[in-house]
Amino acid sequence: MACIETVDVMSILPHRYPMLLVDRVIECDDKERIVGIKNVTVNEPFFQGHFPGNPVMPGVLQVEAMAQVGGILLNRVTRREGDIAYFLAIHNARFRKIVRPGDQLRIEVVLLKNRTAMAKLHGKVLVDGGLASEAEMMFGRKDD
Repeated sequence: MACIETVDVMSILPHRYPMLLVDRVIECDDKERIVGIKNVTVNEPFFQGHFPGNPVMPGVLQVEAMAQVGGILLNRVTRREGDIAYFLAIHNARFRKIVRPGDQLRIEVVLLKNRTAMAKLHGKVLVDGGLASEAEMMFGRKDD
């Protein structure tokens, strides 16, 4: 199981602050499964407005974190370094637990289907072992 540190995550994903939502990858089999970590701090820019006095990580950013971890997995599976997987669709998204500053997201993503131009993945975000959110995601790859 490969570990991918922050600098290497940044060499795979085009995202940068404040949109980079993966701190590191702690497991990756380069085939169908990956686990990423995001440490949620009170300094996240979205907490200024979501919600003042009651900071809650938006569900849409939890889905984005799943998508970014999924993008890393697709890059490793296809062995097409620098290739960008574009997020096409979200299905069956569910939000089950509030995420707050100080929480650590364990982002688990599994590859369900992989075709030449498209892939389907299932992701879930766990906090302290409990399910915070989950979704199925579709990705497309652009041929230049």
